[in-house]
Amino acid sequence: MILGTTLRQGRRIASKRPAFLIGTSSSSRTSSAVAPHSTALLHCCAEPTATVQQQHARSFSATSKHTKSSWYPTSSHYQLTIDLLSRSYHTPPSLQSESTKELDSERTLYHAIPPSLRAAIIADLRSVDFDNNGRIDSDELTALLRKHSDSFTEGEILELSELFYTSLGASSVDIDRFLEALDAAADDRGTSGGGHTEDGEVSMLAEKGKYKTHPLGIGTCASEYMFAKTHGKYTEEDLNVELTHLPPVTFSDRTALFAVRCVRLVFDTATLWNVGSITKEKILNRAIFLETIAAIPGMVAAIIRHFRSLRNMARDGGMLNMFLEEANNERMHLLTFIRMKEPGYLFRGAVIGAQFGFGSFFLTAYMINPTWCHRFIGYIEEEACHTYTTILNEMDSAPSGSELAQWKIGDAPKIAKGYWHLGEHGTVYDVMLAVRADEAEHRDVNHAVSGIPDDTVNPLYDPRVKLDIMLKKYVKDIMEKEASKQSSVA
Repeated sequence: MILGTTLRQGRRIASKRPAFLIGTSSSSRTSSAVAPHSTALLHCCAEPTATVQQQHARSFSATSKHTKSSWYPTSSHYQLTIDLLSRSYHTPPSLQSESTKELDSERTLYHAIPPSLRAAIIADLRSVDFDNNGRIDSDELTALLRKHSDSFTEGEILELSELFYTSLGASSVDIDRFLEALDAAADDRGTSGGGHTEDGEVSMLAEKGKYKTHPLGIGTCASEYMFAKTHGKYTEEDLNVELTHLPPVTFSDRTALFAVRCVRLVFDTATLWNVGSITKEKILNRAIFLETIAAIPGMVAAIIRHFRSLRNMARDGGMLNMFLEEANNERMHLLTFIRMKEPGYLFRGAVIGAQFGFGSFFLTAYMINPTWCHRFIGYIEEEACHTYTTILNEMDSAPSGSELAQWKIGDAPKIAKGYWHLGEHGTVYDVMLAVRADEAEHRDVNHAVSGIPDDTVNPLYDPRVKLDIMLKKYVKDIMEKEASKQSSVA
């Protein structure tokens, strides 16, 4: 329901300065011609299999405490951890002022990229430096990424170039600085929250300082107005939702869980959900009514954060965009289901009353304790995942020729096919799978953002994280190409 940080998992709080920790590791082929330490680098830069937003929000087993929260994905394909307490980007003073260092000089700044690969990267960067000023702007970044189209889709290239342009304020980056950022991202230090290297040196991303920016000099202002979230094109893994439960830790968590269980008991009893068999009529009545309520929390959170941003004359971190998207996502569920059933006047009257009652309660509660509200919604979404799983199981086990069996293969509403990219032959069953995947994301995100600091950057669209992923993919691609060249020569 509301967005309150799976991203498809649990998460965080405490420190005034939120930070993101992303660690990746996956196997990738390497050539024997590549230096030994380059092999480890290639593994570090292995490309994730899911989209960036799915990496951040899908299949997370939530783990949260009142002093710390982290997302832990259950996918074996992409090991990712986002820890708000241990990652921040700090650009050292050397990167703030110096831009005249010799690129091929012997420096200890480079930890991950060996000299031979560094030379190849420098040549690659200079090949797109069309104005020969030793800097890379967004147009030149577009040309650079298009040279590596095996690793980047055209859509990703355009999005990353726009993000690069807006985050730098239409400026450009010195090639030397770009190379240093590549090294930081390629090294485990660059994407695992910083730390000490084997020789005891402190990672530049772990240094303490006043700069809350990416090594490229990219800040987070773009997250205030850029947020691309699509709910279509789910993979089989995305749709195979794991039913998770976040055990309550604090008294606030326990009261939120107790409230959810009470609400579920009352609603199930009033609608006779557990009495008799589950029918198409029961499913639609339940789905339509709940979706009219489910879209309230996200809107409430966005409105309050919007007014807070105006009142404090400060950035929001793009969180309100995430909450608005969640509210609209729930509204799209409703618009889909009402294409299958037209509610009567009594039903509509009940919706008006429920909206007024729950809306007033949630608005007041969110102004008093947003942490409790997000935990409450996280538990509500856990129940939603269970409900849609029950519906899917009923459709699977329905006797041939029955109402649910026919509904399973029935044509999905046109609006659903377009919104979730279900294809020309998308079915109602496909709709239920997609809706459950959405609810799982809302579950994980709300649990994750419960208790985080107000200045947290939108975990689904942090420019620094997206640029880190881009840099890693670029290094991996160029390493594979260099390894291939050396193999052919050998």
